[in-house]
Amino acid sequence: MIRINSGLYKGRVLRGGKSPLIRPTMSKVKLTFFDILQTDVKEKIFLDGFAGSGNIGIEALSRGAEYVVFIDDLPEAARAIRHNAEKIGIAGDFFRVICGDFNRSIIALAKDGFQFDLVYLDPPYAMLEYANPLKVIHKRNALKREGLIVLERPERIRFETPYFTRVRSQHIGRECLDFFTYGDAVAGAVPPP
Repeated sequence: MIRINSGLYKGRVLRGGKSPLIRPTMSKVKLTFFDILQTDVKEKIFLDGFAGSGNIGIEALSRGAEYVVFIDDLPEAARAIRHNAEKIGIAGDFFRVICGDFNRSIIALAKDGFQFDLVYLDPPYAMLEYANPLKVIHKRNALKREGLIVLERPERIRFETPYFTRVRSQHIGRECLDFFTYGDAVAGAVPPP
């Protein structure tokens, strides 16, 4: 069962979807992420990439994010996100659901002038062995200069990127959260471990 942990929608239960390709972020990982950020989610433009059920983005809205964009290429995931937002009663002007390829979606958002304060990426783990989802964010200038990207990955997969500076890695069991900023940006939202 996926539950909202804090904020405006605390205690509400989300639908995950029946597809085995939808892998909800574990509760412990989600709690660690939001415990690290604390109030730094408030009034931020947030991207929930590879969103699945929308668990992370809806939690961000519950904790005061200004606007959330959800991206997932599975139609069932997009339906689950819309269902969850509607069931909870989140007004449509606080979020956008995009069902499509991650790279193409970022390119389209950048053309519309979107820049994010916070980006959470939970890609299919195998993807990290052959692709870098941070590249398109960098190339399309989709992250604000003082913004933060958090990548969820299994501990066994090493991930490096030339586009951003890793400022923290948080291990949670077999999972890891990597925090990236632009090298010259102040990572005030990421307290040291």
